Amino acid sequence: MGVGKKLLCLAAILALLLCSSQRSGVIILCAGDSMTDSEYPRHLRRLFSQEGRPVRVLNYGRKGNNSGEYLRFLKEKKSALAQTRPDFVLLQLGTNDVRVDGDFTSAEDFAGQMRAIVGIFHEFRNRRGGKTEILLGLIPPIPEGVSSPFSPRSRERVTQEINPLLENIAVEEAVVLVDNCSLFLTRPQLLSGIHPTSQGYKAMAQNWHDALKPLLGKP
Repeated sequence: MGVGKKLLCLAAILALLLCSSQRSGVIILCAGDSMTDSEYPRHLRRLFSQEGRPVRVLNYGRKGNNSGEYLRFLKEKKSALAQTRPDFVLLQLGTNDVRVDGDFTSAEDFAGQMRAIVGIFHEFRNRRGGKTEILLGLIPPIPEGVSSPFSPRSRERVTQEINPLLENIAVEEAVVLVDNCSLFLTRPQLLSGIHPTSQGYKAMAQNWHDALKPLLGKP
């Protein structure tokens, strides 16, 4: 086979691989606590489906996990999760870290654990061998009057410690920051206690969707 035919053959193979990748759609891995292990991932899938974009949304939320617990889970399941070959990871953690019971996490420990979690996800690769992109969510506010295991101090820590640390980590680790805090500050009716209402989860899915869309390009 001549050089010209070999190049044409290689181009055809690459084109087939590209088409195959496009047909199989985008893979999104949702990681976090009960904010994730709930409604927003399925609402996110619906939003992309309405646009005609094939998307697989994998829900790896863990109810009740703080950053340390999720880090342990991630270390145990790293190989299996990496094999999902996600194009994107949506990471939402920190609410349980401001509890005042055994889940309480100091700012220093929270920062270290979140950097370790992001570091593990940085090792993931998508189906084309490229790096998995990470989107990091700020945590919603703690509403006034929420009772144990949260306290007024928990509410302060969200704005004074946790979200500022997440903002710093996003810059340091070169990941996309998604403001899931202002969403509920401006529309407090969407937050019933610690967790969003059903409409709140839909709004949260829309927030993730809006952050992802510029990264995806045209369907």
